[in-house]
Amino acid sequence: MSKARTSYGRMALVHIALIAYTLVAVFPVFLTLINSFKNRNAIFRNPMQLPTPETFDLVGYATVLGQGDFATYFQNSLIVTVVSIVLVLVFGAMSAFALSEYRFRGNTLMGLYLALGIMIPIRLGTVAILQGMVATGLVNTLTALILVYTAQGLPLAVFILSEFMRTVSDDLKNAGRIDGLSEYSIFFRLVLPLVRPAMATVAVFTMIPIWNDLWFPLILAPSEATKTVTLGSQIFIGQFVTNWNAVLAALSLAILPVLVLYLAFSRQLIRGITSGAVK
Repeated sequence: MSKARTSYGRMALVHIALIAYTLVAVFPVFLTLINSFKNRNAIFRNPMQLPTPETFDLVGYATVLGQGDFATYFQNSLIVTVVSIVLVLVFGAMSAFALSEYRFRGNTLMGLYLALGIMIPIRLGTVAILQGMVATGLVNTLTALILVYTAQGLPLAVFILSEFMRTVSDDLKNAGRIDGLSEYSIFFRLVLPLVRPAMATVAVFTMIPIWNDLWFPLILAPSEATKTVTLGSQIFIGQFVTNWNAVLAALSLAILPVLVLYLAFSRQLIRGITSGAVK
């Protein structure tokens, strides 16, 4: 009986800690959303209050959607994020398959080299990256952002996917080879379907820092034609007067793609995280 009570007590503490962490993480998002539907006076007087018929106002969304360039900012963010995720998943999965399946000279060294990409922030190389983009004429292009974000996401993708691919049965792959399947067919038809939860996990972990990034868009693509949503939201922040209705509305709209992606891949994401926890 005492062991059961101890177990229930530990579970209760774990759930309390998780609920507290969830509230802390969700609170800023909740505060942003409710205040985006309120007028300016209500935002400052009662920021914690839900919108009422007296305080409800869509002036922020009208300002954002009326801004002719905001649709372009949103499109730029979408293009950069989607293309970067696709490249990270394709090249990351191929690299992970090679590292986990084949034994060659430098295999371990290559794995350690990629692990350094997780530990060392890519922003430390901002000056060198900017010099390289200037030399190749890629400044103020979406290609510059895509290349940087692909390089940024590859180390984590290779690390996660290689661990999952090592768990794929060798008997299954050898049976495919006996049946005459090429290595490409084994990779695409046998291995990839079995690591879909890991792919979804990588996609979510790759998307969030790309979509929310302000550093590289500000340095590599600050022109009007290449601004992203995060950088474009700064146009509503002035030196003396800040249009908080528009800022909160823009941030609320920027949150939507992340929420949609999480809802679409939540099951695979949870499966990927929980499977990785017991490896």
